[in-house]
Amino acid sequence: MTYPLFLARLLVRSGIARWLPAAKRWTKGGTAVLHHYSDQVLAAPYAELSAFSEFREVHGPDTIDLALGAPRFDLATSGTTKLPAERRGWPPATGLTELREAVAAKLASEQQVAVDAGDEVLITHGAAGAVSVVLDTFVNARDRVVLLAPTSPLYALALKHRRARLRWVSSWMENGRLRFRLEQFARAVRGARLVIVNSPANPTGGVLAPEDLEQIAWWAERRDALILSDEVFAAYHYQGQVPGIGALPRARRRTLVVGSVSKEFALAAARVGWLAGHRHLLRPCTLVSALHTPFVPTLCQQIALTVLQQGSGAFTAIRTQFASRRRYAFERLQAMGLRPEWPEGAFFLWVGLNGRAADGRAFARQLLQEQKVLVSPGDVFGPGGADHIRISYAMEDGRLREGLSRIAQFVAGKRAAPAQQPPQAA
Repeated sequence: MTYPLFLARLLVRSGIARWLPAAKRWTKGGTAVLHHYSDQVLAAPYAELSAFSEFREVHGPDTIDLALGAPRFDLATSGTTKLPAERRGWPPATGLTELREAVAAKLASEQQVAVDAGDEVLITHGAAGAVSVVLDTFVNARDRVVLLAPTSPLYALALKHRRARLRWVSSWMENGRLRFRLEQFARAVRGARLVIVNSPANPTGGVLAPEDLEQIAWWAERRDALILSDEVFAAYHYQGQVPGIGALPRARRRTLVVGSVSKEFALAAARVGWLAGHRHLLRPCTLVSALHTPFVPTLCQQIALTVLQQGSGAFTAIRTQFASRRRYAFERLQAMGLRPEWPEGAFFLWVGLNGRAADGRAFARQLLQEQKVLVSPGDVFGPGGADHIRISYAMEDGRLREGLSRIAQFVAGKRAAPAQQPPQAA
């Protein structure tokens, strides 16, 4: 805002800012969500940024751009870029128009989330970039954020870096579904700024049931908390697609959906993700993105656009193959005496060690040293994961079989090893 930070805070917290003409212009009518803005957004040099960006982009096909900050010319090797001359400069700050339209169409058809491609989709540097933008836009130091444990370490690390306060809600697996206690969630969301939802979940592969998504949306609305819905594994629903939480009427205006091409299209190297949500929430996110990490490379966006335009038809065979690997890995681990949880989504198995080691980190370290097999220790995924490991079945079949055979040898060796005798007294 155009006020000093202390004054902007006062105006927002008192509610006066909702009626100020300057705030209405700044938010384009979104003053009702001003209280969700972080200090970074309130203190952003919006006027200077607007003045700078006014003459950054060409407005119409008849406009001649004589303000180029990057040259456009053809060299002998430039044909290998496969980019026309007008695409070799900086891309739009929010992403290529065609890519944003493709993302909006994908969300509408697969998650039943309706967003406008013009001002409700932002292209980001992968899903991690989208999460960072949301946290920088809406979370201050000491703000409370609700997480279901276990979950991806990305969230906890990013929140601790911003000195936020984590509110963990324990969860468990039940026939492929991710379940949690409603009373514990209701307590955790009291006074929270943000609720992070990940379904299908990392590391468990659990899927939140529609009735649980309804409860999350209801409590978030009652406590006036925003929702970050990480749906990077949305394509890996083995029992059929489930609408995202952003499709629920209670959640529509307070949910920001994160996605990327990394998981469904195996394009993690492209580093293209997206953030989608109501325009009053996405507008400050666009501001933060422009200040911190603008301009996802055009070539990467072109690659993402190509795969999104192909549709999800080709992915059906891949999902069937992954479902077969899921069954195979699950049964192999059960035969070893370990305790894997049956997942309904993603491509992970959350494996309880069933007394095979003191903790998952020691098990994973020894497995890597002795058998050259890398798995993820459970403690990095939050409370309750210390006696677990996460195993991915995303690699090709041959290496998956070999890796599981080495784990079987390792577990058998631990079972056969004689118990260590205590040293005798001198």
